[in-house]
Amino acid sequence: MSENPAETAPSTLRAAVWLLFAEAAGMVALTLYLGFESATADSVDLTSALLLTVFAALGAVALFFIGRLLTAGRAGARAPAIVLQLMLCAVGYYMIQGGLAWLGVLLIALGLLICGLLVAPASNKALGVG
Repeated sequence: MSENPAETAPSTLRAAVWLLFAEAAGMVALTLYLGFESATADSVDLTSALLLTVFAALGAVALFFIGRLLTAGRAGARAPAIVLQLMLCAVGYYMIQGGLAWLGVLLIALGLLICGLLVAPASNKALGVG
């Protein structure tokens, strides 16, 4: 009988997966907010609003499935997860530039934390990398 990868995963990998799921939940909330704002706005470029909402929804789906793949011990999901976290760092940088320094710093810290958890030696070993 084989072991369940989720049960044997190290704490670093489990923490990274839970943070990815939390990000996915945040993206779902953002998608709902964007949909509500688009539907209730007085004046809106409907095409841009819909594309932004769909992009947020796709981000939520991607984060969720990457988390599921990492839970299953799939090493190939680590690189896309890291890329999304580096993109989160870029978003954080522009939030700092735009005057939302507290949120930008939080997003950068979250992105770097998840990257660190994913490249930790225990996570590498569990995923069979290196």
